[in-house]
Amino acid sequence: MFQAVWKGTVLAESDQTVKVEGNHYFPPRSLRREFLTPSAATSTCPWKGTASYYDVTVDGQVNKDAAWYYPQPSPAAAQIAGHVAFWHGVQVRRVSDGSQDGDGTDCGCGSAGRGGIGGRLRAMLGR
Repeated sequence: MFQAVWKGTVLAESDQTVKVEGNHYFPPRSLRREFLTPSAATSTCPWKGTASYYDVTVDGQVNKDAAWYYPQPSPAAAQIAGHVAFWHGVQVRRVSDGSQDGDGTDCGCGSAGRGGIGGRLRAMLGR
């Protein structure tokens, strides 16, 4: 079971996340949507498609563009359609032992200064 947590508040919890490029993508039904507000931000990943973002708000504090998802991913990323991943200080942790599995710092999009997939993409494509 994994949780996405910011400022002590659980934003999502699931034992059915999909891990892509080190990020856990939480299924839509696992989200606590009362903490998510759609953002106008988008970015493009060369192999996943166009990502959309959510601002995360907890106790009146806003973490801008701290969650992202692919509403219509490419066929290669179909398994994460509608799933949400987190970064910008949102901790993704395994609930069973409380350890941190990922720090939510790299969306892997490669656009707008939001991280990148660089060599990982080339390795996946065999280049």
